[in-house]
Amino acid sequence: MSASSQAAPASKVDLMSGEAYRESLRRYKPRVFVDGREVGSVADEPSLRPGVNALAFTYDYALRPELEPIALATQHSRNRVVARMLHVNESAGDLLNKLEAVRVLCQETGCAQRYLAHDALNGIHQAVAHIDDARGSTEHRARFAAYLADVQERDLSLGVAMTDAKGDRSKKPHQQAKPDTYVHVVEKNAKGIVISGTKAIVTGGPYMHELLVMPSRNMGREDEAFAVCCAVPVDAPGITLVARPAGRPGEKLEHGDALFSRKYGQSTAVVLFDRVFVPWERVFYAGEWEHSQVLTYSYATHHRHSCIAARAGFGDLLIGAGALMCEANGLDPAQKANLRDPMVELIKITEGFYACGVAASVYATRDEHSGSFMPEPVFANIGKLLLATQIYDMHRIAHEVSGGLIVALPGPDEDHNPETAARLSEVLQANTSIPYEQRIQTARFIEDLTASYQGGWYSVISLHGGGSPAAMKQEIWRNYPVGSKVELVERLLERGVLHDEQRAITKNRQPGRCCDVGCTTPGQPVMVALPVSTKARPG
Repeated sequence: MSASSQAAPASKVDLMSGEAYRESLRRYKPRVFVDGREVGSVADEPSLRPGVNALAFTYDYALRPELEPIALATQHSRNRVVARMLHVNESAGDLLNKLEAVRVLCQETGCAQRYLAHDALNGIHQAVAHIDDARGSTEHRARFAAYLADVQERDLSLGVAMTDAKGDRSKKPHQQAKPDTYVHVVEKNAKGIVISGTKAIVTGGPYMHELLVMPSRNMGREDEAFAVCCAVPVDAPGITLVARPAGRPGEKLEHGDALFSRKYGQSTAVVLFDRVFVPWERVFYAGEWEHSQVLTYSYATHHRHSCIAARAGFGDLLIGAGALMCEANGLDPAQKANLRDPMVELIKITEGFYACGVAASVYATRDEHSGSFMPEPVFANIGKLLLATQIYDMHRIAHEVSGGLIVALPGPDEDHNPETAARLSEVLQANTSIPYEQRIQTARFIEDLTASYQGGWYSVISLHGGGSPAAMKQEIWRNYPVGSKVELVERLLERGVLHDEQRAITKNRQPGRCCDVGCTTPGQPVMVALPVSTKARPG
């Protein structure tokens, strides 16, 4: 092949640094309330600082040369190298690299939030393709492609406004006594749409650049007004964010040294939309109720896949802290089965659900409408179900190997009390080779992650983030090829029963995995390093 016929190497977007991200927030003026008071500057608000720090880290890490293969991705449709968290997956390798990227981010920050944008963009990409193919048009694809290119070029942070307030859970959106419990279209005109309603549990809402509004459930014909997906700047007129603090900012030391969650954490917000205007170029669909399940399903699958990696990063923190605490207590898990066994259990839990994420990536399938790659839903849902139900076991094991000292220690102020510090330092040191200060710091780190408000936050967000365990169980049963297993047994029993499409128990079937007709072509590369230059970077 001649040099002239070869494709030009992909060029890189102008990535922001963490400090540039902070400065960009100062150009936005969202209406934000935290703890009953209005916030002036989100970037400079102490109660939101851990969240801003966590997002800033995601920007700085993408500038590190050694992390480029996982932190960046090539969007071949535009021949541009972009931030991984704003990339639409083009291969199983993309999903594996995203999984690893999220784990690395959450090892450092606990919860990096930005992977939510990746999941939403991939879900919307699939949904608009389905809508256009059903209508024989390209309108929805074109709008989303233009928006995707814009956010990739500007390297934005996107909040996901999906979960509605919902009101009476037994009723559908159009049946609610108060329609604003769901976001809905109240007006359409030549310029765009007007939306009102409430989105709850918007992670990182105050310090986002934009919000992606998406429906939270499948819609029926009567719910047409509630089937809306669009993008709005966080400071668009009519938007109010009512948020809780991020992490444990400024927590008094007598309540424990929140060394980690004073630095990194996430705020969650309720977002109120009061007649917010959205121009048509930012509307990905409005009223296409019959396709609403495509977005809810695709987003949920992508997000559960990402959650696996996020909690694996959290598990890494617990494994490391548990081992350090054993050492500081003067004990070696290699010599003590009562410590080794729970530590291995913690490793098994963490790597067990992470392995499901890897399998979901390897067996990913290409969506026939959008061309993008989707995690295999059974493995993605099993991994998320495992982490959701075992997060409490992870906390319990950390407590078991660490001892009760993690919540029984005197407060950090005593470390500087001339009346008590010397004596405490003497009697509370265990391993003579580990200074008292290091033992106590590790104990307080474990308390911060597992036995504090922040520890409870990680538990609940792990249980319900991306859907409740019941939702995962439903998806596993819906997608698992039970029919293939039934027919396998019937064949071995020599019943000679032919497959019947009307037979409920054999409805779900698929070719075997790990074989010539399985989900992945043998020998197909799945992880490929990006051809990215490591020369000078912006920032």
